[in-house]
Amino acid sequence: MEKFKYIAIEGPIGVGKSSLAELIAREFNGRTLIEEVDANPFLPKFYEDIKKYALQTQLFFLLSRYQQQKDMFQQELFDSAVVSDYLFAKDRIFAYLNLDENELALYEQVYRLLDTRIPKPDLVIYLQASTGVLLDRIGIRNKDYEKNVKEEYLEKLIDSYNRYFFYYTDTPLLVVNTTDIDFVNDKEDFMNLVKEIRTMKGGSQHYIPAGSK
Repeated sequence: MEKFKYIAIEGPIGVGKSSLAELIAREFNGRTLIEEVDANPFLPKFYEDIKKYALQTQLFFLLSRYQQQKDMFQQELFDSAVVSDYLFAKDRIFAYLNLDENELALYEQVYRLLDTRIPKPDLVIYLQASTGVLLDRIGIRNKDYEKNVKEEYLEKLIDSYNRYFFYYTDTPLLVVNTTDIDFVNDKEDFMNLVKEIRTMKGGSQHYIPAGSK
């Protein structure tokens, strides 16, 4: 994948991370690293009672993401490019949104032990979309446990993501507004993004696709 051997795609629930990761990996003859979200046994209960199940849900995600990335990168990373549908560091976005003070202190102890062992991406692509679009996309994919995702929670999550990436400087960052475009079903939309990735340099860049309003 030319200069980018490891790309991570991020954004709130329903924004299209996994679908885009698959497309980019195929375009550049790379491998995907797809988070196994459905393997978290606490997730359905979390959306029913966030406060009660936040810590269990968060620690399960943290440890499973760590194990998945560790397993992947014990292999020879540069055999082919890797495109992940999550950034390991994003775990803290959800932790600070959902955990109380005592739970967060425990979480931080575990997180700090793991974070330094995970390689940083060469590029992060942050996908944005409006709350209404996210709700529509969540409805289309029709996962049972996501039927309890509330608009208020999504709005808080979007705010948390925006704050996190406003200050993000760890790697090159490409911010893409996906509200009015469709990478999956519109080839032109996707190829325009591929062009943007190929010309991406260091620092942070905002890509507002031509189809956006």
